[in-house]
Amino acid sequence: MEFLTVPFEASFVFRALLAGSLAAVLCAGIGTWVVLRGLTFFGDAMSHGMLPGVAIAALLGGNLMIGAAASALVISFGVVAVSRSSRLSQDVSIGLQFITMLSLGVVIVSHSGSFAVDLTAFLFGDILGVAWNDVLIIGAATIAGVLACWILHRPFTALTFDERKAHTLGMRPGLTHIGMLALVALATVTSFQVVGTLLVFGLLIGPPATALLMVQGIGRAMTVAAAIGMAQVYVGLLISWYAETAAGATITLLSGVTFLSILAAKALLCRVRLHTVNDNDFQ
Repeated sequence: MEFLTVPFEASFVFRALLAGSLAAVLCAGIGTWVVLRGLTFFGDAMSHGMLPGVAIAALLGGNLMIGAAASALVISFGVVAVSRSSRLSQDVSIGLQFITMLSLGVVIVSHSGSFAVDLTAFLFGDILGVAWNDVLIIGAATIAGVLACWILHRPFTALTFDERKAHTLGMRPGLTHIGMLALVALATVTSFQVVGTLLVFGLLIGPPATALLMVQGIGRAMTVAAAIGMAQVYVGLLISWYAETAAGATITLLSGVTFLSILAAKALLCRVRLHTVNDNDFQ
């Protein structure tokens, strides 16, 4: 059984496991609200729309996380502003922000003669290049995100399932919605530099969606999602070590495969139960 632990004896793989596991916990809590609230498209737009800020920061020699945070603020403000000032649905606003910011980022990258921003690194990150400072940053963000999900559990629940009731109870759903968007930004901005935007989005959506197929209750779904996410990080790093595949992409692939497998198993189980019930009725 040594093959299950040998890769993690390397310090850089062990740091990758820690960073990925912390990101999985952070994304599990926030991602559950994203899935329940129907903000999946916003999560995608946020993760990819950070490219302009990252590109500008890289070209100027600045901090990539600050650039990503600036783009996240622009996207969040733009989504809220367009939704409130027009009769268009929020999906339209998110789609416009997504395509505009992503296109702007590609234009900036292509205009730079040196192509200082590596799009592959932006998408998949460099989880095997994680430093201890990165682990500490993700750890602090995880603590903040988990506390925010716990403190805001009641208003988030009211907003998700009955926005009118939330307004009646004086929970100020508008501010609650902005708070939810801010948490999505926290997860993507904090984690992208380490694990890449695709892995952030995979952890933000995959494990929570899978957990909601398996259990009922928001708290239990968050716990199961965190466990699934950490398991995917571990197994993904293990596979990438022995198969010599890209670590970030392998973990992201597992997120989708896990969801589809659980979905197929649940559908098969429902058919078996239905067939059993029909046989009993016939007898």
